[in-house]
Amino acid sequence: MVLSKADRNETFVDAVSFGLQVLGRPVVFTAIFGPGFSITPDYQNTFKDWPWYALLSIFLVDEDMLHYWWHRLGHTNYTWVWHRAHHSAPYMGVRISFRNGFLYSFFMPNIWTGAVFVFPGAGGFAVLYGLVKATVIFGAHSELLWDQYLYRSKWLSPLAWILERTIWTPATHFSHHAASEDYGVGHYSGNFGILLFLWDVLFGASLIIRKYPPAFGLDSDRVFGPERWFVQLFFPLFRSKRENSDFNYPILGFRGSLTETPSTPVR
Repeated sequence: MVLSKADRNETFVDAVSFGLQVLGRPVVFTAIFGPGFSITPDYQNTFKDWPWYALLSIFLVDEDMLHYWWHRLGHTNYTWVWHRAHHSAPYMGVRISFRNGFLYSFFMPNIWTGAVFVFPGAGGFAVLYGLVKATVIFGAHSELLWDQYLYRSKWLSPLAWILERTIWTPATHFSHHAASEDYGVGHYSGNFGILLFLWDVLFGASLIIRKYPPAFGLDSDRVFGPERWFVQLFFPLFRSKRENSDFNYPILGFRGSLTETPSTPVR
């Protein structure tokens, strides 16, 4: 099969952004562990004997809730342009799970704070936690739509009611990627949760609906054409030549006011 130019562009965005995630983690851990060994050597095994539930409490607040607020900030004028690549995909699937601009990924605060807690002896727990979280993230982006089988079952529907208020599901996350909120199932101004959807419930940003949007992506890309992959991932090193582009703002793309939706229509 020969990929079209647009397909190749999207594939590059997916593949390169995933590679940045894989390569970026060792950089972060080296930056934390290097000074840690020399400056605070006694801190190294502080959490080694802590019970799992204490570590889970720390990681859910320090890692997942922080990730939630970083994602929510990504939908404001301040960092939307860094996060935009995640929503420019006109499709859903596991392949877009870690699709983001390099600045969004590099400054993701939960990665840095997570490394801080791995250093004092929570490495084993962090691996297990990371596997669970990655499974939830992949499952929420997956086109398998595993949650629909729970909705259809009379016996499993109560379990679905609990799950959809606790963790990310395809229905709640697909609505976050909807091309429009006009469908009645789109909610890109909410449903920000990563591992725990519970944060959206607690902070009033949830839309729980057992349907899936018919289309994904950004209106501006449909009208003016998709942005080139290296612009999406490496702005401000590269800027767009496209009309009506988010990637032409000065400095790092900051627009000025902190609102839940960028002031210039992006969809």
